[in-house]
Amino acid sequence: MKPIETRHLFTMTMQSERQPFGRTPLGQRRVVVVTEAVIEGAGLRATLLPGGSDWITEADDGTFHLDCRLVFQTDDGALIGMTYRGLRHGPPDVMAQMSRGEVVDPDQYYHRVAIFFETSAPKYASLNKTLAVGRARPDATGGVYQVFEVL
Repeated sequence: MKPIETRHLFTMTMQSERQPFGRTPLGQRRVVVVTEAVIEGAGLRATLLPGGSDWITEADDGTFHLDCRLVFQTDDGALIGMTYRGLRHGPPDVMAQMSRGEVVDPDQYYHRVAIFFETSAPKYASLNKTLAVGRARPDATGGVYQVFEVL
């Protein structure tokens, strides 16, 4: 088989607010409310509708497990649901810097997501059959994701 190929699908920029949730049986939990987000790519521009959040669980080994659900409205009025699950981990000192909201070189840690879409809009129906992957660069107020369609 050939190696998996990807194509840039869009860039997503988001702003968020952290809500500490506390320790649960699954680990240290925080809910991140996504307050603003924009996705921009070839033939696609959309903004976040209210209600998006990322339920993050920090495991005992320091790995962050991400579980995010967002709804976007495109510039032409279509709705696109986006869900992703992912992982973020790295050396303890780097993760501590990130927890303090410091900007860290993305090559110093691992932050990847697997993304699925859902829409009823015929123009964007191909997204219903698209698996995408993303690499993120979080910062103190949100982050930037580069998202790639898996071909």
